[in-house]
Amino acid sequence: MRTLVISDLHLGMRYHRDVLRRPAPLEILLDALADVDRLVLLGDVVDLSEHKSKDALTVARPVLRAIGKRLGPNRELILVPGNHDRRFVAPWIQAMGPRLSIDSSVPLDATPELAIVSEWLAPARVSARYPGVWLAERVWATHGHYLNRDLGPAWSLGITRGHVGRLSYDGARPIDYEPRGGRSLRSAHEAFSGALPKPLGEAADRFGVVARAATMAKASRRLMRPELARINSQLLSLQTKVASIPALIHVAQSLGVDAGCIVFGHVHRLGPLQGDDEADWEGPGGEPRVVNTGSWIYEPLLVRDVIPPAPYWPGGAAILNDGADPQAVGLLDAMSADALK
Repeated sequence: MRTLVISDLHLGMRYHRDVLRRPAPLEILLDALADVDRLVLLGDVVDLSEHKSKDALTVARPVLRAIGKRLGPNRELILVPGNHDRRFVAPWIQAMGPRLSIDSSVPLDATPELAIVSEWLAPARVSARYPGVWLAERVWATHGHYLNRDLGPAWSLGITRGHVGRLSYDGARPIDYEPRGGRSLRSAHEAFSGALPKPLGEAADRFGVVARAATMAKASRRLMRPELARINSQLLSLQTKVASIPALIHVAQSLGVDAGCIVFGHVHRLGPLQGDDEADWEGPGGEPRVVNTGSWIYEPLLVRDVIPPAPYWPGGAAILNDGADPQAVGLLDAMSADALK
């Protein structure tokens, strides 16, 4: 079986940074489905946390219908919600409580939004899992937002700032990682910037990226300009290496996930890529190996004037073949920035 895993499409994202609303990137993705048996949408497929979620669903509808149609009735599609589309499963999570496992099957009618999206993805054989799914005997995939519990406040792009109060015990349950109510700094920032007129909203959104990129790497905010995207990318890649990946591994250990490899999204940093140190993408002793699926958004602060393959270039994915480890790939690496932005 050949599996393609993509995440962080963020369909309906404000300022039109979600590239799959454009015909050319969408057609490349659809072409990539030709030789796969299974597609996994690993969270943040629709940006339901944005200021106007109904608009997000409107944008998502033709894209998801095209994906389902291209897969057809004989191939499988697994949807694993993330933090931006947690609304697909939020009431169901609350009802499950401590019964929530690391690979729970979600009824497709768990919420009206999930039922609608599942219908759009037909005629593919659609199923939903949360918070993760076993793709092979020791390959577990999850969106990865549980790592936020182990890290500091997050603003945007899924990159977090530093360690604050990890769950320090073994035997944690998925429900222990779910929000306990109240508004996070991330959601407050999104609501604030989303309510502003477009120029001011873009400035506020960009400030969130700048503030977070500057904290951990101790970079001057003067560097956080689109023309210095290569430097910005390096700084955020450092955060992924020293904070996000260790936090994800810690979450898996706390939940008792016995995986040789974990595929995740959330931080939007495709990898490991050629030139990356493989040791940065592994747990102690070499397991679990970690693979990130990148994203399908165009963020000028990270990709302007950058030549792919690059960590934050849109179009990231992971390919899993039977008997082999998942590999990170860039499906849109042949596209120019002008065609994406």
